[in-house]
Amino acid sequence: MLGQLLIALREGFEAALITTVILAYLIRIERRSLTKYVWMGVYLSIALSFLIGATIWVTYGILPKEAQVLFEGVAALVAVAVLTSMIYWMALKGRRIKEEIEGKLRSLVREEVMVVSGRSSVSAYLLQKRAAIAFITLSFIVVFREGLETVLFLTPFMITTPQETLAGAALGIGAAIILAYLFYKIGMTLNLRRFFYYTSILLTLLAAGLAGYGTHELLEYSESIGVELGWVAEPAYALNISSDSLIHHKGALGSIFAVLFGYTIKAEWLRLIVHITYLVIALPLLIRTYRKK
Repeated sequence: MLGQLLIALREGFEAALITTVILAYLIRIERRSLTKYVWMGVYLSIALSFLIGATIWVTYGILPKEAQVLFEGVAALVAVAVLTSMIYWMALKGRRIKEEIEGKLRSLVREEVMVVSGRSSVSAYLLQKRAAIAFITLSFIVVFREGLETVLFLTPFMITTPQETLAGAALGIGAAIILAYLFYKIGMTLNLRRFFYYTSILLTLLAAGLAGYGTHELLEYSESIGVELGWVAEPAYALNISSDSLIHHKGALGSIFAVLFGYTIKAEWLRLIVHITYLVIALPLLIRTYRKK
């Protein structure tokens, strides 16, 4: 549940943070009337994210067993790719999110001011419609991006542990909303760069485990269709741990390490190579990116 909670917390906080930046800016410049369009975009993005998640879940359920294995492997690797791009996008752009969002808002509000002052050659009705669509679109895009990423990241976990995934996602999103509220409404001090830095490290460890898990599923699929891959599909190690042990990768303690770090009692050579290679490349690159002035 911890891994799912971490994903939902990180993605939910980004969405809540950007939404509160937009709302706080409009309130600060006394344009409260425009906030309703922001909320429309937020609600639409949440609804569409849930719809996509439900579609993926239903599609997986009707697939034959072999196709389900392939689906799990591909879904895990897609989640790794999207998760990696999100981590590095935030590392490069995170410090300027507020400035970039407020810059877009200034240009949108400028059109709305032209309507009020009557300085526009375009009809007031058309400008009002354009402003409404612009604010709905802006909030929809920024929130839907986080919602879609959350759906993609949680899909591999939802397939294997649906109840834990739903619980972790609910707790993470709830904590993200509370954190964003405290940050903007009460003025709680939070070093955003440090927050994103440490959560990015944890997510990188999680992504490495997902990469290994996806590789394992693809190896199982290749075996099921009779494709021989040689030594890379053979076990690199196998721990003598019973399935009812706490430290089995499906046990109470081992499952936590399995989600966060990709721990398993048995791994093929290719899974191990992919897991370690991802860590060796991604983790130093992430740390170097954040430590650049």
